[in-house]
Amino acid sequence: MFLSLIIERLFSDNPEFQLSKRSPKILGSGLSLWLLGLFDQLSFMSDLDVQIPTAFDPFADANAEDSGAGSKEYVHIRIQQRNGRKSLTTVQGLKKEFSYNKILKDLKKEFCCNGTVVEDPELGQVIQLQGDQRKNVSTFLVQAGIVKKDNIKIHGF
Repeated sequence: MFLSLIIERLFSDNPEFQLSKRSPKILGSGLSLWLLGLFDQLSFMSDLDVQIPTAFDPFADANAEDSGAGSKEYVHIRIQQRNGRKSLTTVQGLKKEFSYNKILKDLKKEFCCNGTVVEDPELGQVIQLQGDQRKNVSTFLVQAGIVKKDNIKIHGF
């Protein structure tokens, strides 16, 4: 009802564009039929049918009490710049039941790079590899069946 009043006021100056519920004269037949259907739906709407959306908090996940290192079982693959063109790739968030040293050994052999397992007080065990190995590590972890592709987050530039 409200929308029909607005449209009637917009086109009320020109007699050629007069809107009525029975005979719309302005637009093509498809759009005018759509407008008639919209007017009929609006006329039967009551105040109880209108729902106001609730406020969305984008930081709700970050404020949850179970958030922390390795929450939601994501594996984070990051790159850290060292000197000049040198860089490190870090892999964090693997399940504790896996042998980090065996995974590291396979990664080093597969990508011909050096690496180590570092114990971090906040993050737990973190695998560090020389060079930018982000894409290589992610495909290796998926193909080996260690992590699903949806649970991998690749960070960096």
